[in-house]
Amino acid sequence: MKKKISIISSAFNEQENVWELYKQVKAEMAKYADKYDYEQVVLDNASTDGTLEELRKIAAQDTHFKVIANARNFGHIRSPYYGILQCSGDAVIYMASDLQDPPALIGQFLAKWEDGFKVVLAQKTQSKESVLFFAVRRFYYCLLNLLNDSGAQLPANCTGFGLYDKGVVEELRRLNDPYPYLRGLVCELGYKRALVPFVQPTRKRGFTKNNFYTLYDNAMIGFTNHSKVPLRLAAMGGFVLGGISLALAFVYLILKLLFWNKFPMGTAPILLGVLFFSSVQLFFIGIIGEYIGAILTQVLKRPLVIEKERINFK
Repeated sequence: MKKKISIISSAFNEQENVWELYKQVKAEMAKYADKYDYEQVVLDNASTDGTLEELRKIAAQDTHFKVIANARNFGHIRSPYYGILQCSGDAVIYMASDLQDPPALIGQFLAKWEDGFKVVLAQKTQSKESVLFFAVRRFYYCLLNLLNDSGAQLPANCTGFGLYDKGVVEELRRLNDPYPYLRGLVCELGYKRALVPFVQPTRKRGFTKNNFYTLYDNAMIGFTNHSKVPLRLAAMGGFVLGGISLALAFVYLILKLLFWNKFPMGTAPILLGVLFFSSVQLFFIGIIGEYIGAILTQVLKRPLVIEKERINFK
């Protein structure tokens, strides 16, 4: 009996890419038709262009192609994760719908999986995006692993593009995380993992949906899920700054008593001191707020996604 492979992508306003994505995935899976059956699932995140209409056309001509339409845009974190959980294959391959995650890597994923690896992650060794942007990403992963105290080493420049065994997916279902950091979560579970290096191509059609907020959101989820170091730095920083402030106050008091006329009480030092310590306080309050927000998300337990309809699901 053939093993079943599920290939899932999340799409938002990718009208220009979904047909090419479908063709490339179909061509790759045709190479392994003797070994694997497959389904290709695209989860439409309430696109405002003609993406859903194009997906309907593809589904009408190919029963291997399935569509989940969201009731609204549930974001770049929840929707892809939800899509993975809806797949029924012996292995699930997640890739972005913009073709910057090349379907040509499917064969390498399957080979690693057959070798016994439960998680196979694509790792960007180079990217045709801006050099500065790629350098910032590399710095983020270095910093995350430096501060990581969860015990799980997170591979750099892995975005979640890769293959996950059905056992891993079942474990993700049991976790029931309402706002997951997928690439870190699968590493923390400890399954046998392989990396497949690749060069990320540039986007040829449409526009990227990533912006400063989405990248910041991803970064902060990584920190709050895998490190308590920022909170401890806040506590230690407050202790150290408090000690320095007290010491400086004593020094100034002694100098003032010894040299009364040479140390006039100006307002500039006071204002600068207040500004500095206020900035430090706001910075650490912001860090604490991120952790509180993460806790609130977990406590509320809202559903990952609400569906509007399904196409080609039995």
